[in-house]
Amino acid sequence: MNVTILGCWDGFPKANEASSGYLIEHEGFKLLVDCGSAVLSKLQNHLKPAELDAVIVSHYHADHIADIGVLQHALLIDSFTDKTRKDPLPIYGHTEAEGFKALSYKHITKGIAYNPAENLQIGPLTISFFKTDHPAPCYAMKIQGGGDSIVYTADTAYKEELSSFAKGADILLAESNFYKGMDATAAGHMTAEQAGLLAKKAEVKTLVLTHLPHFGEIEQLAVQAAEQFSGTVLIAKENMEIGF
Repeated sequence: MNVTILGCWDGFPKANEASSGYLIEHEGFKLLVDCGSAVLSKLQNHLKPAELDAVIVSHYHADHIADIGVLQHALLIDSFTDKTRKDPLPIYGHTEAEGFKALSYKHITKGIAYNPAENLQIGPLTISFFKTDHPAPCYAMKIQGGGDSIVYTADTAYKEELSSFAKGADILLAESNFYKGMDATAAGHMTAEQAGLLAKKAEVKTLVLTHLPHFGEIEQLAVQAAEQFSGTVLIAKENMEIGF
């Protein structure tokens, strides 16, 4: 399995970069996890939008779904020109918010509801869900394939139960929207220290900090996470690839 960071910023993208978007590849299958601002631009450094096999979204805040519309338009244009795709692109999402309706567009994309209480099979990948603590309904995901696993926290305040969900993951892709000592919980997010604590309790192999703040010294996030977690700590950056 391979994960490529397309975007890793909170709220809005840093200049010339993107907000949340992660490309998961396994056995030739290409899954886009979240599709925030400017993600479509960054995706094209790796593949054509029409080459995606599926998309899944954690929730409907703009920094996670803003580029769904432009992805749909890119596929519409492809349907007139290259005709790469024969079938609608499946976009998976929950139905606890109005945003689900926008996942379907003409004959181009088809919104498919996932049931968070059940495992979801998408190609060679098995995905399970955990409801996070966030102002909008949001789901963390455990993505498994070939004995490997990635846990993506999506947006959440620190929750003790999340450590059980993430237990033993090869990669924990954890949001770290705030620095140590800040009140992240009130905003429905975590500090880097809390991300480190989560990684420690979950006994994961590698912690990747993402959903990064636009303020402070970003390098300090890794320092603060490492105060809790003794394993490998990485700060997400555009085009970072992690294979395992």
